[in-house]
Parts: sequence; structure tokens; C-alpha cells
Amino acid sequence: MIILDTEHLWPVLSPVKMLSVLVLHLMPRFMRFVFSRMRSLLQVSYTSWFLDAFNYAIATNMDVLNLSIGGPDYLDLPFVEKVWEITANNIIMVSAIGNDGPLYGTLNNPADQSDVIGVGGIDYSDHIASFSSRGMSTWEIPHGYGRVKPDVVAYGREIMGSKISTGCKSLSGTSVASPVVAGVVCLLVSIIPENKRKEILNPASMKQALVEGAAKLAGPNMYEQGAGRVDLLESYEILKSYQPRASIFPSVLDYTDCPYSWPFCLQPLYAGAMPVIFNATVLNGMGVIGYVHSPPIWHPSNEEGNLLSIRFTYSEVIWPWTGYLALHMQIKEEGAHFSGVIEGNVTVRVHSPPAQGERAVRTSTCVLKLKLNVFPTPPRSKRVLWDQFHSIKYPPGYIPRDSLDVRNDILDWHGDHLHTNFHIMFNMLRDAGYYIETLGSPLTCFDASQYGTLLMVDLEDEYFQEEIEKLRDDVINTGLGLAVFAEWYNVDTMVKMRFFDDNTRSWWTPVTGGANIPALNDLLAPFGIAFGDKILNGDFSNDDEQSRYASGTDIVRFPRGGYVHSFPFLDSSESGATQNLLLNSGMNKADSPILGLLEVGEGRIAVYGDSNCLDSSHMVTNCYRLLRKILDFTGSNIKDPVLFSKSVKQDMPLYEDDNHLSSRRTDVNFSMYSAVLGKDLICRTDSRFEVWGTKGYNLHIRGRNRKLPGYDVIDLGRGLNSTIDTSNSRHPKFTEKNKGDYFGNRYLGELDVPELVASQWLVPAVIAITGFVLFFSIWWIRQKRRRRRRSMSGRLANL
Repeated sequence: MIILDTEHLWPVLSPVKMLSVLVLHLMPRFMRFVFSRMRSLLQVSYTSWFLDAFNYAIATNMDVLNLSIGGPDYLDLPFVEKVWEITANNIIMVSAIGNDGPLYGTLNNPADQSDVIGVGGIDYSDHIASFSSRGMSTWEIPHGYGRVKPDVVAYGREIMGSKISTGCKSLSGTSVASPVVAGVVCLLVSIIPENKRKEILNPASMKQALVEGAAKLAGPNMYEQGAGRVDLLESYEILKSYQPRASIFPSVLDYTDCPYSWPFCLQPLYAGAMPVIFNATVLNGMGVIGYVHSPPIWHPSNEEGNLLSIRFTYSEVIWPWTGYLALHMQIKEEGAHFSGVIEGNVTVRVHSPPAQGERAVRTSTCVLKLKLNVFPTPPRSKRVLWDQFHSIKYPPGYIPRDSLDVRNDILDWHGDHLHTNFHIMFNMLRDAGYYIETLGSPLTCFDASQYGTLLMVDLEDEYFQEEIEKLRDDVINTGLGLAVFAEWYNVDTMVKMRFFDDNTRSWWTPVTGGANIPALNDLLAPFGIAFGDKILNGDFSNDDEQSRYASGTDIVRFPRGGYVHSFPFLDSSESGATQNLLLNSGMNKADSPILGLLEVGEGRIAVYGDSNCLDSSHMVTNCYRLLRKILDFTGSNIKDPVLFSKSVKQDMPLYEDDNHLSSRRTDVNFSMYSAVLGKDLICRTDSRFEVWGTKGYNLHIRGRNRKLPGYDVIDLGRGLNSTIDTSNSRHPKFTEKNKGDYFGNRYLGELDVPELVASQWLVPAVIAITGFVLFFSIWWIRQKRRRRRRSMSGRLANL
């Protein structure tokens, strides 16, 4: 789904062509070739047209290629692989990152590819243009962390260019900034003698010259400006004496450099946390292919640097021209009370085959400088764990938008990450004193005793049965707080949302709603909580705070003793709207429960039916104040008097029959998009080092870190870097529940806490006794049969 920007491209090409006569003389013919394959200027292009045009660029030995195009479909593999082929043929590709700003995670393809120079836009005051898309790249989510993009920024607001007919016009957009950088590239190419260009210039060396020569702007962070504003003269000085080498971009991660190093500079490292992942790009100017033959090495500057433990994931083969180096950083247990700065370097050696006429292998050592703030481990109540693992986005499936009031953005494609479309919420929570960590693995892969709240927002995936059982045990027995922000889910509405895609020549249908409510209901079933299938809209006021409920759902099950808040809304789902029209043409509002708070066992739960108020993509009003009150309750048991007023306490539980709950679609193969269905339960590299490759806590645990001389080993709690003692833990046993279960027939006390099974020792004891009785019974039966055979043989002998 790559969109050709027809409005900005042609007027900009003319002045750029004047700057690049040496290398862009074929560009107008190239673009005419693309246009000749289009049926109309308003139609979405077919991928095959671009593949043909790219083949034309390769066949004509083009040097520089500008693309003022882009789209969210980075899994359009024929297109992506053809771009790799373009750059592998030593064509320097420059591409606009898109005009979806100021939203984060909106970087367009192909500008988000590491082998392409992605360009953002600024104005003449060196401010990031509001329309310029922001990083990070989202290819890696949820099992990693995005790369720094754009690579550079250039002037892209109110740029004078020629009209197609005559005269000039003012243009704005990253479609304008990208040709400016392409023109800079052309000028840089022209300084290298023509007989040496292919030896020195390639997509990696040109990107090295641009990012190392760029001027870093004061104010924007790395996911807004990349390396900074392109600087022709500085890049010229770098290329003038350039020798083929490999490097890392960015070459520095400095926690003290705020706001440029956001979000890393906003939250220090501390012992016991999930790994902090930093994903850098390896640029190999030595050749189109390179190899990393040995793991990267961490070189601390002093003894305190040994408190930092780093695991690396990286490209063993670097092709074309680029690869990745991801750092998974944790502070060891003995650093639980350390406060200070850790400095050092990470080095990685890259090898490339000898160039034409050379015999020796090309070798280069890349260096990444680290300067990290370390902080004593914060209290449990202030630690929040964000569930990233159960978030699915487009691509590969059609994941619909969360707010159905938004008509110009049909896809939920911004990553749903703390540092993309939830970045403002992340900043707010940090300002409020909370520490937020990200979990990109199943719920079995974290130690619940370390966290005050598990925060689950706008999740679309399913859940392993082990996750459901562990979460119940975490809440009831370990005292974990649980905060869930759901979204709409209505099958009738989803069916009506399908559309025909001209690229794939097929009908696209949503694989789930704004959130996967049937899966969430399975997760919350042990607590007697469930969401419905209404799509509610309307304004309401809570504690003198005006809020907007934008395509949220309702709560249809909630135990007695809890606190439930209801407000009048319209049901805009397909089924709800039809019923309203039949009953009352005036579409009257009806009270619907949307917020529930509950104490259960040692833990606390809060559920809310809409996430739009936390998502900066299409937010109408925020609910950050409500979120803080919820986290105060779930993490510290601080009860806001308005949220916990007696008027909203449930004397009787809410209950809907099973046949009235949301059901899964049977016409969608959800396993194609899920990280759960048909997959193995395993802790990935973004979970604690000690559970990598296992099923998680309470299942399989590995050993502890080595002790660092001079620092005491700190026991940060059950399960962290140690074998778990489960002798006193209690594990839930799930049974089918009837309607009476939710009315308290099998619950303890006023809070409807489910009955807990006996301690863990009882189960092995019962099994052992049963086995002994079974063995004794079999032995006794066999002995009786033997005695019968002997008596029969005696009688036969007498006969």
C-alpha cells in the first residue's frame, strides 16, 4: 500500500535536477515511467508498477533515486526486497518519511528501511515541522525496540518551487524535504572523481557522511530529528578524506543528554527492571555485504561499569550495506542501591570481502559510546509494567482504528507503544513519579512481586492458559494491581468495515475490534469481570472533569462489593443503532457502566472501557488524571473519595449470560496474526535475562548473576535471578462456573474472591496416595488370579 505523492513531486524535481545534472539526468524519464503506468492521479498505485520502475532504475545504472512516496505497509515484501536490490546495486535511495506528524510511530516505508536515507522536514526556524512523521521504526515491535529514524531533516515548509505550467509556488511536506537532500547527495557525489565514485560512494558511506556531518538541533529528540539538519559543507569535509569503514548510528547513547536522548534520558536504569533495549544501525561502507564474526564487547570505563549487564542481538550478516545492533541492558542485583553514572564503550568488529583489486579482507571496528544514569531500585508501588506482547497492529492484518469517529485513518498502525502513540502518557507518568517498564513476552515472564501494577491498554491478541492462571495467582496471592483499558468490539460493525484493496485485489476484513474483548473476558473471567459488545459514544463529567468516551465498550459482569461508574451514552454499534431506531427514533441515551474498581485477595483491579483518552493519535480529551487515580489504587491502595463513593458500590453483581457476551469471529484465521495461537509459550529477549528461552516464572528459572567484588548481592524478591521456592504459593484451579458462581455462591466474603485450592503439598500427597492404592489394588488382583490358576491346575491333575 505505497502511496505516490503526486501533488508535491513534480514541482520539486525541477530545481533539484538543476543541482544534480551529473547523476539525476534520468530522473524525469524515471518518474514519467511511473506516471505512464497510473490510471489516474488519485488512484492508489500497484506495487508492480514500482517494481517495474525500480528495474528501470537498475537497468539504466542510476546513481541517486529520490522517492517522495510512502506508506505504512513495511511488510509489502516484494516492494521491500526490490528496495534492497536497488541499494545492493549501489543506488543511493532518498525517501520522505511521511506527513503523518506530529504523531509518533508514523514513519513511512521505504524511508524506515535502514539502507534508505529517510528525511524529515523542518521550517526556517529549525523547528520540526508539525506535519513531519516521527519515529521510532515499528518493524521490531513487540519483540524489540525501534530504530532511530529519520536519518536527517531538511527544510520542507514553504519551499519555493516551480509550477508544472509556469511560475513558482510555495510547497510544504517531507515530499519537499526529501528532494532537497537528494540534491545535496548529488552535489556530494560530484566532488568525487567519476572513476572513483563506485569505489567510495555507496548507500552506507553517503549515509555516514550525512549523519556524521548533520547539525544537531536544540529541542527535538532523536525520533524527531535523527542526526539533525543536513549540512552540505560538513558532509563534504567527511567525504573529501573518506576511507571505507563501518560505523554505528547513532554512535552515542547519553542519558544525560535530554531531550535529545528521549525516552532513555527520562528514566534511569535500576536493578530488577526489564531490559532497556537500544537498537542501533550498523553502516558498512566497506562493501554491500559484511560479517560480524564475534559478539560485541562491553568495555566499562571503571569498576562501577561492571554493574551493567548487556546482552546483544545483532546481524551476523550485514546486507545490503546495513545491519542492526540491539543492546539489552540491565543493572545487576548488586547494584540495587547504586546511584550514579556508568560510562563505557561497546565495540563490534565488521569484516567485508576485499574490493576489486584487493587481496586482504576489509576490517573495521565500530564503537558505540554509552553514558547511563543508574538509580536505586524504586519501591514496588511505583513500578508499572506495560503489556506490549498482546498488542497487534497493521501489518500484517487489518487492525481497525480505535475511535470510529475518525474517518481519515482506517488502520491502527502506530505501534501502540509507550514511545509511539502513548508517548505523552509515558511522559505524564514519569512526571508523576512512576517508573514504567515494557514487557514484550507472555505474562508468565515477569515477577509479579516486583510491580505495583500491570497496565494493559488496547490489546488485540489472545492469551495462553498459563498466562490466565498466573495472572489470577499474581493478583490474588502476590498482590499485583491490574489496570485494563479496553476498546470496542462488535462483530456486526466489523463485518460492515471490510473494504476492497486494489493492491492485493482482495477484500480486507478486520481481524478483531479495537481490542480483543473475547480474549480479555477470558483473562478476567476468574475475577467475575467481563466487557460487552456495545460501541458507546458521548461526553460525561466525573469529579468535575469533562471527558469524551470515543467508541468504548461497556462492562457487563462485575462482582458485588466493587465500585462501578455508569454514565448515559449512545450505542453506535450496528446492532445497537438498529435496536435504538426500532425502539425510539430519537436515539435516547442509556446509562452504561464503563469504570469498575475492585479489591480481590491481596490485589486490586480497575477496568475501563475506552483507551482513546490515553492514545495521542486521535485523542479528543485525555484521562491522565483518572489514570493516576487508578494507579494510586492498584499500586498503593489509595482510594479517591469520588471513585469510591458509597453511591457506586455494588450491592449485587452485574451479570450477563454467556450467550450475550462477545464472541470470536469464525470466518477469520486469527492464528495468522497472533503471537499466541499455534505458538509456543516462551520468554523472549525483552524479558529478564534469567528467564530467556523458558516458559517463565513459576515454570522454569535459570541461575543468578555472578557476584561483583565489592558489592553485596541484593535479593530483589521471589524469582529474580534465583530458583523459586513455591512451597507456600497457591495455584488456581479453574472450573466451569454457572450463573450462581457470579452471585457469590462459591466466593469468599463480600468481595467475591474465588475459593483457593489447598496448598501445593496437598496435590502431590493425594497423587502419591492414589498411586499407592492403585498399585496395591493391581497387585492384589494379580495375586488372586495366581491362586485361582494354582487351584484349577490341582483339580485338573486329580481328574
